[in-house]
Amino acid sequence: MEGNSKKEHRALLNPGEENELEVFGYNTQTLRRAMCLVTSVLTAGALQLVFYWRPEWRVWANCIPCPLQEADTVLLRTTDEFQRYMRKKVLCLSLSTLKFPMSKHSEDPLVADCHSVINRAVVKPELKLRCIQVQKIRYVWDHLEKRFQKVGLLEDSNTCYDIHHTFGLGLSTEEQEVRRLVCGPNAIEVEIQPIWKLLVKQVLNPFYVFQAFTLTLWLSQGYIEYSVAIIILTIISIVLSVYDLRQQSVKLHKLVEDHNKVQVTIMVKDKGLQELESRLLVPGDILILPGKLSLPCDAVLIDGSCVVNEGMLTGESIPVTKTPLPHAENTMPWKSHSLEDYRKHVLFCGTEVIQVKPSGQGPVRAVVLQTGYNTAKGDLVRSILYPRPLNFKLYSDAFKFMVFLACLGVLGFFYALGIYMYHEVSPRDTTTMALLLLTVTVPPVLPAALTIGIVYAQKRLKKKKIFCISPQRINMCGQINLVCFDKTGTLTEDGLDLWGTVPTADNCFQEVHSFDSGKAVPWGPLCAAMASCHSLILLDGTIQGDPLDLKMFEGTAWEIEDCSVDSSKFGLSDSNTVIKPGPKASQSPVTAIVILLQFPFSSSLQRMSVVAQLVREGHFHVYMKGAPEMVVRFCRSETVPKNFPEVLRNYTVQGFRVIALAQKVLRMRKVSEVEHLTREKAESELTFLGLLIMENRLKKETKPVLRELSAAHIRTVMITGDNLQTAITVAKNSEMIPLGSQVIIVEANEPEESSAASVTWQLVEKQETGPGKDETYINIGNSSLPDGGRGSCYHFAMTGKSYQVIFQHFNSLLPKILLNGTIFARMSPGQKSSLVEEFQKLNYCVGMCGDGANDCGALKMAHAGISLSEQEASVASPFTSKAANIECVPHLIRKQKKSQCLCQTWENNTGFTCLLFSDCLLFRSLC
Repeated sequence: MEGNSKKEHRALLNPGEENELEVFGYNTQTLRRAMCLVTSVLTAGALQLVFYWRPEWRVWANCIPCPLQEADTVLLRTTDEFQRYMRKKVLCLSLSTLKFPMSKHSEDPLVADCHSVINRAVVKPELKLRCIQVQKIRYVWDHLEKRFQKVGLLEDSNTCYDIHHTFGLGLSTEEQEVRRLVCGPNAIEVEIQPIWKLLVKQVLNPFYVFQAFTLTLWLSQGYIEYSVAIIILTIISIVLSVYDLRQQSVKLHKLVEDHNKVQVTIMVKDKGLQELESRLLVPGDILILPGKLSLPCDAVLIDGSCVVNEGMLTGESIPVTKTPLPHAENTMPWKSHSLEDYRKHVLFCGTEVIQVKPSGQGPVRAVVLQTGYNTAKGDLVRSILYPRPLNFKLYSDAFKFMVFLACLGVLGFFYALGIYMYHEVSPRDTTTMALLLLTVTVPPVLPAALTIGIVYAQKRLKKKKIFCISPQRINMCGQINLVCFDKTGTLTEDGLDLWGTVPTADNCFQEVHSFDSGKAVPWGPLCAAMASCHSLILLDGTIQGDPLDLKMFEGTAWEIEDCSVDSSKFGLSDSNTVIKPGPKASQSPVTAIVILLQFPFSSSLQRMSVVAQLVREGHFHVYMKGAPEMVVRFCRSETVPKNFPEVLRNYTVQGFRVIALAQKVLRMRKVSEVEHLTREKAESELTFLGLLIMENRLKKETKPVLRELSAAHIRTVMITGDNLQTAITVAKNSEMIPLGSQVIIVEANEPEESSAASVTWQLVEKQETGPGKDETYINIGNSSLPDGGRGSCYHFAMTGKSYQVIFQHFNSLLPKILLNGTIFARMSPGQKSSLVEEFQKLNYCVGMCGDGANDCGALKMAHAGISLSEQEASVASPFTSKAANIECVPHLIRKQKKSQCLCQTWENNTGFTCLLFSDCLLFRSLC
């Protein structure tokens, strides 16, 4: 019984997620509250100040534990190592405020999706919902699950069938009203903090309260000059800190200000189309996409297709094609049905719709999935408002040091008290001198020195075009001892240059076509694949899209035609893209290629495909392009040259970017059959066509910066989505892997029916000798890694697939590999974040530098993330550099090239750069 009682008092918010919280129920007691108020008056507000610093003490003093379903106050505790507490009041939403009458005894569900939290949260005799608001997200009490559940979104348990048929015709007016009451407005509102509120928060900091007490005591004893100097310094630091916080508040407010003022068109059941403000949208509404639009919510596309700019999310302003959610009738949740590629159906809040393509059955429609702070943009803003707490050794050591000083002060206080009382000094002088001894042990100028040091460092960083949204992380930069770099766009140039194509025929690679000749690719299946297998669009007369797609398409010398002009000639709809040979294209018997269906590229799938029709032919073709290792999996083995691995490696070891292409002919005659073709059926039994070779040159700043970091004994690591051999070559060319060092490729395989998971090690240099590869098979149970500690000349390299296998099956081996791991290729965005976290577990202070494309998670996870992109997605990164190269990394770590402290002497004597806090007054004094 006691165990059940404890369960009723406690529940979990967001179980299994990163922001998981424990929730405890409490009821406020009038007598306890009155006693706390009296005590606060008697202590001149000291008790209220303590409650402000410790919200859990306030709850324990004013309330008694009770079941969560009866609580009027809840105490929330994080489940991470920090164990931070928050106090929230339970609010009650009464459904009696609705405009339409509600029956208290009706068993009919309030909203259409019967398994919705809203239906489970209503107590029919009372018709009210109990809810709490935590970090801008609303949670309501679920009477069935006995816990608080998030609202403001459609549950992931909905199937594809549910989304199409339950919400396909829109919501009724009554259901919209219920959802608006429960979920709240679809708004991302960031108030500009009033100056007085910011000032109060600063002044009520425990350090400043202690400082006020100390200075009052010192002034009473005649220490005028010293006290006034500290007061002036403190006032300056508070003013600078408040000004900085106010500026950040204004910038964030402007960032989201226009989000809530979008006019949208929705479909209402039995009433047709209706225009309203975007803040009135609710999950389940049908959103009509007329054309260009800044999306005010997350929505899943159910009819038609569209092209969006997801620069806000990815940091890369390239068009992305979105396709409608399929009409599947299985019982799987819609996300599971779409597997890892569910994002291709979702339109994310804050992204821009730049082109819509109706299906012919009506306008382009999408079902609203999430509103307000539940959306992608809301999550981005919340990560700025509530950043992940810093688990930084310096701060914990500094706190321990301050506690040690305070203990010395307490000992001194009692010693002085005893001595003065023994000598029968007056009680007033005894108390004063004892308190003086207590206050001098903890330096009262410490918070002012830290604040001014950080503000000064920020100004220096701005001169280097580095901007910071998380000033407290500046102090960490001097302690960075490992920096992770993305490759493309960070270490190498953004743009790719065409080098050549290697077509295949009769299961053999043919002669290389070089682009140095200035001639376009000769006509053939490879040329058709290059001309059609892309996501490029024609916008305002300009071809736009992924730089790689753009470069590949330019190599064919074909052109994209305006659909509205040309599609009618071929009897096609406006939604099809038409490609025609340009004046400089090779002679071709085909007058045009029409792209009928597109399966977009995703970093998790490492490929994209299209279904196209060659005009004057009666059948359709599937064309695929992607990572060579991935494409060959979908090709018939007899069409792949036997020397494929050797040829691929020959190009990747030279640092080339290699793309593979494949095709197959569909046995279909009608366009309607093509429209219902699934990706799984299209991407099978393909014929391998050849390779496209592209150059990706190092940025001129890369090699000098990596040398500087190496000289300062700061470790560098590459995390990229590119090919492993290409990454190794770039690492060698940039001297991330020094000359003479050996590279060991770590390969891990998933367990199969007949064998357990395995790990293989290969020396890269020995692979060129042919069949006799130098391979070592290791018994993981009692193995040791190849000889060489942290300072050895071995560098491990692995793919994201191998990393995932080792992470899941050989977790004890992973730290040993990471100690010498330098190259991590074919890494997905999630794997990048995971890798940064694993490095942090090894007590590395990790910096991450990327261009924002697939690095957003890793940039947030790192102690100091530096984005080279100015897109909105990178706003959540603590640091942003306007200079799109890695020179910002040593600037951030060093903050000035020559420090005017004893560290400079150490630098001169040792030859190594001192990377301590040369701009921070506190650390200058320590030096």
